[in-house]
Amino acid sequence: MPQQPMFRKAQREDVPLILNFIRELAEYEGMLDEVVADETTLETWIFDHQKAEVIFVLDQGQEVGFALFFHNFSTFLGRAGIYLEDLYVKEEYRHQGYGKAILKELAHIAVERGCGRLEWWCLDWNQPSIDFYLSLGAQPMSDWTVYRISGSTLKSMAEE
Repeated sequence: MPQQPMFRKAQREDVPLILNFIRELAEYEGMLDEVVADETTLETWIFDHQKAEVIFVLDQGQEVGFALFFHNFSTFLGRAGIYLEDLYVKEEYRHQGYGKAILKELAHIAVERGCGRLEWWCLDWNQPSIDFYLSLGAQPMSDWTVYRISGSTLKSMAEE
C-alpha cells in the first residue's frame, strides 16, 4: 500500500463495480443468496435519491476496497453521525492497511461534516474483524440488541 492511499468517491458509472463489491462481501460472509440488490436499485437509491455514499480505496489506480455509508442521527448528541453499512477489501489486499485507511477516511469525513460519531455492525463470528476494530479503539455496544422488521412482516405492519 502506498504511504498515502488514494480514495475516490463513486460515480453513477460505478454501479456495476459497487454491486460486485457487495456480492464479494456477501460471499465472504456466507450470505450471497441474500443479495437481491441489482444495478437499477443501487443507482436509484445511491445516486437518484442520494441515500448512501460510496468511496473506493485505490492501489495503483485500481479499486481494491470500498465503503458504503450514510448519515444517521443521534438525538442524544443532537447531530448526525455516519453509519458504515459495508466495508470490504479484496482478499489479496487484506492485511496491508487498506481497511484501516478506509476507516480513517470515514473518520475524516465525519469530523469534516461535524458528525458526532462513526458506527457500524459486525457479525459475531467475524473475530478477525472484531480484533481489528478493537485494535483501533472501537468499542462494542454490548448493551444494545439490533431488531429488524423486513420483508412480508414489514409489509403486513404497514398495511395494519
